[in-house]
Amino acid sequence: MALSASDLPTMYSLLANSLSGDETLRKPAEAALSQSENRPGFSSCLMEIITSKDLASQADVRLIASVYFKNSVNRYWRNRRDSTGISNEEKIHLRQKLLSHLREENYQIALQLAVIISKIARIDYPREWPELYSVLAQRLQSADVLTSHRIFMVLFRSLKELSTMRLPAHQRKFAEISSHLFEFSWQLWQNDMKTILHAFSSLGQSFTSNAPVEHQDDLYLTCERWLFCLKVVRQLIISGFQSDAKSIQEVHPVKEVCPMFLNAIQSFLPYYLSFQQRHQKFWDFTKRACTKLMKVIVSVHDRHPYSFGDNCVIMPVMEFCFNRITNPEPEIISFEEFVIQCMIMVKSILECKEYKPSLTGRVMNEKEVSMEQMKKNISTVVRDTLRSLLPDERVVLLCNILIRRFFVLTSSDLDEWYQSPESFHHEQDMVQWTEKLRPCAEALYIVLFENHSQLLGPVVVSILQEAMNGCPASETSITPGMLLKDAAYGAAGHVYYELSNYLNFKDWFDRALSLELMNDHPNMRIIHRKVALVLGQWVSEIKDDSKRQVYCALIRLLQGKDLAVKLAVCRSLCFLVEDANFSKKDFIDLLPTCWDLCFKLVEDVQEFDSKVQVLNFISVLIEHANEILPFASTLVDFFQKAWEESSGESLLQIQLLVALRNFVIALGYQSPICYNLLLPILQRGIDINSPDELNLLEDSVMLWEATLSNAPSMVPQLLGFFPSLVDIIERSFDHLQLAVNIMEGYIILGGTEFLNLHASSVAKLLDTIVANVNDRGLKSTLPVIEILIQCFPMEAPPMIAATVQVSFL
Repeated sequence: MALSASDLPTMYSLLANSLSGDETLRKPAEAALSQSENRPGFSSCLMEIITSKDLASQADVRLIASVYFKNSVNRYWRNRRDSTGISNEEKIHLRQKLLSHLREENYQIALQLAVIISKIARIDYPREWPELYSVLAQRLQSADVLTSHRIFMVLFRSLKELSTMRLPAHQRKFAEISSHLFEFSWQLWQNDMKTILHAFSSLGQSFTSNAPVEHQDDLYLTCERWLFCLKVVRQLIISGFQSDAKSIQEVHPVKEVCPMFLNAIQSFLPYYLSFQQRHQKFWDFTKRACTKLMKVIVSVHDRHPYSFGDNCVIMPVMEFCFNRITNPEPEIISFEEFVIQCMIMVKSILECKEYKPSLTGRVMNEKEVSMEQMKKNISTVVRDTLRSLLPDERVVLLCNILIRRFFVLTSSDLDEWYQSPESFHHEQDMVQWTEKLRPCAEALYIVLFENHSQLLGPVVVSILQEAMNGCPASETSITPGMLLKDAAYGAAGHVYYELSNYLNFKDWFDRALSLELMNDHPNMRIIHRKVALVLGQWVSEIKDDSKRQVYCALIRLLQGKDLAVKLAVCRSLCFLVEDANFSKKDFIDLLPTCWDLCFKLVEDVQEFDSKVQVLNFISVLIEHANEILPFASTLVDFFQKAWEESSGESLLQIQLLVALRNFVIALGYQSPICYNLLLPILQRGIDINSPDELNLLEDSVMLWEATLSNAPSMVPQLLGFFPSLVDIIERSFDHLQLAVNIMEGYIILGGTEFLNLHASSVAKLLDTIVANVNDRGLKSTLPVIEILIQCFPMEAPPMIAATVQVSFL
């Protein structure tokens, strides 16, 4: 039965009660709303509550109504077989109502409505809602600041949604939208820019004169509208034009907007410091504006590299970013987020494949210029521009700045290390390079070195030699010299593949690294950690005559106290053990000590990432150990304890399942000695009704396969697991090949006892597979049918007759 206006009071009461802290009110209300959501008129009732002027002050109820409305759109806007959905008449009403209520004062509700419009636009535009963007554009012409802010919020959300639709027809429609909206959006952005800068100038004067500042709320709303307008302009340029890397057509707006964006950044930056104390709200906006502007410039370059390569764009952008990195103004030094974006910009330009020399030739006497030749001509011009912007002396300067300024640990880094070694290690070693200044500087340095290895190879070796001379191996004070050496070692580690042409690893290790590793002073943890990482990076250069020394040195570091150092050692030992030239004979006597230290480290570390890292190393050790049997009892005890302690930590248990699989494979036909540990874990892992099934099933099935492959004989408990394979395949064919391997193992290992117990399950399993898989899946299944017939020539044919007939249809 449809809901109507008479149901509004009841609906309001249910929404209000769903927010109650009293469970006796909340639970029934949530249940009633859940039962009503698929009834006709439900969304219309919600929309009436959201837009009711009488309820304007009831923001919490209106907000929850908007959330329910959004969920209703997600579930019922598309017509589905299993539900009636929302009728076309109601959809028309809701679309009209949404466009008539753009001036929503509550920001959170306005945001929800913008998301709702974007979800509907993805489904209905342009066929059912062709007037959407023309209505929005018309409303913008006469809108006040609040309304225009909300409209740009809607535009941004809906354009972002539509930009993800990749069919040619959708892209053509987006290009059409872009042609209609760009000019107005761009003009409004420029006008708002002037308004904001004029107001900021007044705010700056009020900072010194203490003059009252009026209309700050309107100004802030204008600032937020400007940001949304910026995002819309970005979306129109990025998605409204085909990438010029494919079309070789100039995207004119790139040459228009990027210089203006750069000017805007230069205009805003002086306010970064001046607003910090007095105008916190506008200081925050300035931060976001500068960072977002640079992000937009980066994304425009990535999408349209050839248009960006015009001298009027690439030269000022590259020059600006280079100077902000090498010679920043006072307001830039503490603005890390912005410096990161400048580094990303330079890195993006330096590694842009469209600017690299083309390896394709040209047909002789070809009259028309081919697309490839056009690309080559443009890239040649851009490379010439970049060479003029980055002559050798500037490349060397940038390299020096990156190493000497950005690689060097700060006092805050050392404080963080002292307070939380694990967090420090993971932030330095595993953080996304675009999020932190030092990893970003390292990423830029690597690209710079790749582009100029012959120039920078001797430079990096020179910095390394200078640092080692300034801080000999016996130096234990934390001086600028020690911190520079740490930075230089890091620089050498990152480009080992090229630097090995200029630096002999054995000499470096014998004359410096090995001596530093013998110095046990607590302050040497800085150098120890970096040396440990370097040894993992330079693994290909560690020759046979140095392997034993390196292994012993790292095991010795693993006996230390600093967790950041020990985690770095784990990482590098992992690389060394996995290396194709790993020397088992040089490592075998170190294995018992290594096991003990790893087991202790798993207990000592507290963070999830740390435990995963150590478990990964243990797994690698098991996989590459020559002889695992002497350590089997110890490993079983370790796995038992680790599994119990990892309860509820699915990702940790996945790592344990991987290690267990390696353990079973390493034990081979001795694997039954771990069955008391293994089989209960396996039984839970392959149960599709287990709470952790989604996370653990794949690795559990792989462990199951390894268990059968390495079993010397069938045991009753393992025999009883087979029906779980039917349940797994009935749910999904994601693990088909593993399932076939497991079935083959049961047939060969289980023999007649297996067939007597599970003949019906085997038939059901094969029927399910053959009747539903494609030719590739069928091809992988036929061999196991053949094995079944070979092993049971009398019993198998009648059992699988129907299956075989289906396979030949």
